[in-house]
Amino acid sequence: MKLVRYRKDPWKALEDLQNEINRLFDFSFAKLPTLREEVLAPSVDIYEDKDNIYVESDLPGFEQKDINISLKGNTLTISAQRDEKREEKKKDYYHCERFQGKFYRELDLPTTVETDKIKANYKNGVLKITLPKKEEEKEKEIKIDVE
Repeated sequence: MKLVRYRKDPWKALEDLQNEINRLFDFSFAKLPTLREEVLAPSVDIYEDKDNIYVESDLPGFEQKDINISLKGNTLTISAQRDEKREEKKKDYYHCERFQGKFYRELDLPTTVETDKIKANYKNGVLKITLPKKEEEKEKEIKIDVE
Protein backbone atom coordinates (compact mmCIF):
# COMPACT_ATOMS: atom_id res chain seq x y z
CA MET A 1 0.00 0.00 0.00
CA LYS A 2 1.30 3.39 -1.01
CA LEU A 3 1.05 6.30 1.44
CA VAL A 4 -0.01 9.66 0.11
CA ARG A 5 1.37 12.68 1.85
CA TYR A 6 -0.96 15.59 2.54
CA ARG A 7 0.00 19.19 3.05
CA LYS A 8 2.01 19.98 6.14
CA ASP A 9 -0.99 21.87 7.59
CA PRO A 10 -4.21 19.86 7.12
CA TRP A 11 -6.34 22.89 8.07
CA LYS A 12 -4.93 24.94 5.21
CA ALA A 13 -7.50 23.54 2.76
CA LEU A 14 -10.35 24.67 5.04
CA GLU A 15 -8.78 28.09 5.46
CA ASP A 16 -8.47 28.43 1.67
CA LEU A 17 -12.12 27.43 1.26
CA GLN A 18 -13.20 29.99 3.86
CA ASN A 19 -11.19 32.71 2.10
CA GLU A 20 -12.82 31.86 -1.24
CA ILE A 21 -16.31 31.96 0.30
CA ASN A 22 -15.55 35.31 1.97
CA ARG A 23 -14.32 36.68 -1.34
CA LEU A 24 -17.52 35.49 -3.02
CA PHE A 25 -19.69 37.21 -0.40
CA ASP A 26 -17.63 40.41 -0.57
CA PHE A 27 -18.12 40.50 -4.33
CA SER A 28 -21.87 39.67 -4.10
CA PHE A 29 -22.65 42.30 -1.49
CA ALA A 30 -20.50 45.01 -3.04
CA LYS A 31 -23.53 46.30 -4.93
CA LEU A 32 -25.70 46.66 -1.80
CA PRO A 33 -26.22 50.11 -0.25
CA THR A 34 -23.51 51.37 2.03
CA LEU A 35 -24.12 51.78 5.74
CA ARG A 36 -25.00 55.46 5.29
CA GLU A 37 -27.62 54.52 2.67
CA GLU A 38 -28.96 51.59 4.65
CA VAL A 39 -32.72 51.29 4.96
CA LEU A 40 -33.78 51.19 8.59
CA ALA A 41 -36.55 48.82 9.64
CA PRO A 42 -37.93 50.20 12.91
CA SER A 43 -39.23 47.81 15.51
CA VAL A 44 -42.99 47.51 15.95
CA ASP A 45 -45.47 46.07 18.39
CA ILE A 46 -48.66 44.54 16.99
CA TYR A 47 -51.49 43.48 19.28
CA GLU A 48 -55.25 43.15 19.09
CA ASP A 49 -58.46 43.01 21.03
CA LYS A 50 -61.86 41.85 19.81
CA ASP A 51 -62.51 45.08 17.84
CA ASN A 52 -59.13 46.44 16.69
CA ILE A 53 -55.58 45.67 15.67
CA TYR A 54 -53.00 48.07 17.09
CA VAL A 55 -49.57 48.85 15.66
CA GLU A 56 -47.02 50.92 17.60
CA SER A 57 -43.60 51.93 16.33
CA ASP A 58 -40.84 54.11 17.75
CA LEU A 59 -39.83 56.73 15.18
CA PRO A 60 -37.85 59.34 17.12
CA GLY A 61 -36.74 62.44 15.28
CA PHE A 62 -39.14 62.16 12.36
CA GLU A 63 -41.70 64.82 11.61
CA GLN A 64 -45.33 63.79 11.15
CA LYS A 65 -45.37 65.07 7.55
CA ASP A 66 -42.46 62.76 6.63
CA ILE A 67 -44.24 59.55 7.71
CA ASN A 68 -46.31 57.60 5.15
CA ILE A 69 -48.78 54.85 5.99
CA SER A 70 -50.61 52.74 3.41
CA LEU A 71 -52.71 49.58 3.41
CA LYS A 72 -53.09 47.21 0.48
CA GLY A 73 -55.03 44.05 1.17
CA ASN A 74 -53.78 42.81 4.54
CA THR A 75 -50.35 44.45 4.17
CA LEU A 76 -49.68 47.62 6.15
CA THR A 77 -46.72 49.70 4.97
CA ILE A 78 -44.99 52.32 7.11
CA SER A 79 -42.24 54.44 5.54
CA ALA A 80 -40.50 57.76 6.07
CA GLN A 81 -37.38 59.66 5.16
CA ARG A 82 -35.19 61.99 7.18
CA ASP A 83 -32.60 63.92 5.22
CA GLU A 84 -29.20 64.75 6.56
CA LYS A 85 -29.15 68.35 7.72
CA ARG A 86 -25.69 69.53 8.69
CA GLU A 87 -25.46 73.25 8.13
CA GLU A 88 -22.27 73.77 10.11
CA LYS A 89 -19.40 72.93 7.81
CA LYS A 90 -16.79 74.11 10.30
CA LYS A 91 -17.40 71.17 12.65
CA ASP A 92 -15.39 67.99 12.23
CA TYR A 93 -17.43 65.00 13.35
CA TYR A 94 -15.51 62.30 15.19
CA HIS A 95 -18.43 59.95 15.47
CA CYS A 96 -21.92 60.09 13.99
CA GLU A 97 -24.55 57.44 14.77
CA ARG A 98 -27.80 59.36 14.46
CA PHE A 99 -29.82 57.83 11.66
CA GLN A 100 -30.26 59.83 8.47
CA GLY A 101 -32.04 58.30 5.54
CA LYS A 102 -35.20 56.33 4.93
CA PHE A 103 -37.01 53.44 6.46
CA TYR A 104 -39.58 51.04 5.12
CA ARG A 105 -41.56 48.36 6.91
CA GLU A 106 -44.28 46.01 5.62
CA LEU A 107 -46.49 44.18 8.08
CA ASP A 108 -48.92 41.38 7.31
CA LEU A 109 -52.07 41.85 9.36
CA PRO A 110 -53.88 38.79 10.75
CA THR A 111 -57.35 39.91 9.56
CA THR A 112 -58.93 42.38 7.17
CA VAL A 113 -59.71 45.86 8.47
CA GLU A 114 -62.08 48.68 7.69
CA THR A 115 -59.86 51.05 5.73
CA ASP A 116 -62.12 54.09 6.09
CA LYS A 117 -61.91 53.93 9.92
CA ILE A 118 -58.13 53.63 10.38
CA LYS A 119 -56.66 56.15 12.81
CA ALA A 120 -53.00 57.11 13.19
CA ASN A 121 -51.45 59.22 15.92
CA TYR A 122 -47.83 60.40 16.18
CA LYS A 123 -46.70 61.87 19.49
CA ASN A 124 -43.29 62.08 21.18
CA GLY A 125 -41.66 59.92 18.51
CA VAL A 126 -44.17 57.06 18.79
CA LEU A 127 -46.50 56.18 15.94
CA LYS A 128 -49.76 54.49 17.01
CA ILE A 129 -52.11 53.05 14.40
CA THR A 130 -55.58 51.71 15.22
CA LEU A 131 -57.03 49.39 12.59
CA PRO A 132 -60.70 48.43 13.21
CA LYS A 133 -61.51 44.84 12.23
CA LYS A 134 -64.26 44.20 9.72
CA GLU A 135 -67.49 43.03 11.29
CA GLU A 136 -67.29 39.52 9.81
CA GLU A 137 -63.72 39.16 11.11
CA LYS A 138 -64.58 39.96 14.73
CA GLU A 139 -64.72 37.09 17.13
CA LYS A 140 -68.29 36.17 18.06
CA GLU A 141 -69.34 34.42 21.21
CA ILE A 142 -71.88 31.64 20.83
CA LYS A 143 -74.04 30.82 23.84
CA ILE A 144 -75.00 27.22 24.45
CA ASP A 145 -78.47 26.53 25.77
CA VAL A 146 -78.65 23.96 28.55
CA GLU A 147 -81.64 21.62 28.42
